Amino acid sequence: MDATEKLLKELTEANGVSGYEADVRRIMMREMKDTTDRLEYDRLGSVIGVKNGSSESPRVLIAGHMDEIGFMVKEITEEGYIKFLPLGGWWGHVALGQRMRVITSKGPVIGVIGSTPPHLLPQEQRKKVLEIKDMFIDVGVQEKFDVKKKLGIKLGDPIIPESDFTIMGNPRMYLAKAFDNRMACAVVVDVLKKFKNVKHPNTILGAGTVQEEVGLRGAQTVAHVGEPDVAVIVDTGIGQDIPPEGFKKAEKIGAGPALLIYDAGMIPNLKLRDLAIEVAESKKIPIHLTYMERGATDGGRVHLNRAGVPSIVIGPPVRYIHSHNSMMCRTDYDNTVKLAVELIKKLDEKTVKGLTED
Repeated sequence: MDATEKLLKELTEANGVSGYEADVRRIMMREMKDTTDRLEYDRLGSVIGVKNGSSESPRVLIAGHMDEIGFMVKEITEEGYIKFLPLGGWWGHVALGQRMRVITSKGPVIGVIGSTPPHLLPQEQRKKVLEIKDMFIDVGVQEKFDVKKKLGIKLGDPIIPESDFTIMGNPRMYLAKAFDNRMACAVVVDVLKKFKNVKHPNTILGAGTVQEEVGLRGAQTVAHVGEPDVAVIVDTGIGQDIPPEGFKKAEKIGAGPALLIYDAGMIPNLKLRDLAIEVAESKKIPIHLTYMERGATDGGRVHLNRAGVPSIVIGPPVRYIHSHNSMMCRTDYDNTVKLAVELIKKLDEKTVKGLTED
């Protein structure tokens, strides 16, 4: 594994559902310590690495959220089965039968989301998607085995998908949980590394935000603490190159970073969007334009800070997000880092002022 693969492995395998991002934050702090001038924090758990350039302004934010989707223990039945509530968006079909990791005060406890064998299901029930509220986790329940006392499970414990980072048979393809959005945490770290000994006409704010999956909460507090003048939000595109249309889809793995023209929380600054396209073309970085009709990114809160922050969203297309296993191409990741670096180099005071002036 090279350094980026090791970082992606550590970040994706870390425990960090919304509101429980401490393990991820520690990795971000360690990685940013040597490439920034100081670390700053909000009071929700987000972290900002500040890298001074040749000018104090503009303040350029590049951010990725640290939290992943998961669950929280909401009830323990008399028999010891775990009922849970979702942290982030889940579809019942992708949860059934999957291994989960309950993080307790005594350590992680492995369980599985119980599913009824098809042999026992009437035909009509097989057609239905079971709702999260009706699911349960089996941690090895047995009569007269007290899971609360023996395993230390209690209400409020976070529950993480059990999935390892894997380099696939095609070595440019990676499989892991939490690429949404640990991929972006790694991008932030790698971008800051690129600027360690490189001059830049601005102050760079590399941020890992919390609680994006439950309402973009850390983005709001990070924008307040960091007071950015312009923002590049890094988040996963939605890889759509699967059957039945396959590679006919524009948002496909290998097509380079996605640049959002719209999502449910933000329409990007048009001049910043066009500048990113110009930079990509001049540096021969493949990109594709896309949109997200439902769902939003941290840009939804950042771009509304103070009098407004010109913002865009970029990131590699990732297949199967919001599930136990998502898939990403290393080439798309590298091109995301390259695009972010080349764009930040262009964001001097005159250029950033021009983003909001006619």
